Amino acid sequence: MAQVINDSNFAEVLAQGKPVLIDFWATWCGPCRAMAPVVDELAAEFEGRVIVAKCDVDASEETATACGIRNIPTFLFYKDGQLVDRLVGVNPKGVFVEKLNALL
Repeated sequence: MAQVINDSNFAEVLAQGKPVLIDFWATWCGPCRAMAPVVDELAAEFEGRVIVAKCDVDASEETATACGIRNIPTFLFYKDGQLVDRLVGVNPKGVFVEKLNALL
């Protein structure tokens, strides 16, 4: 299961030293709901090696704004606390696996 990120724990999650994938989503977003099972699969497959997290843009507007989120779903990839990649929209699971493996 993906970890929940919000305005209060965003920096703390990035500081944990592991690569991080954050799914910026909203409950009303159809494509976000379509990607939810993929995100959960990635969380299970990369458990212990990568932090896979979800951030509800409606509940965490400050974080979404700070990260420059304009469309959802948007997926941000961090390594050593720094943003290294971004995907927007619905993408195949293989694209995420390739990007996450590159961070390890």
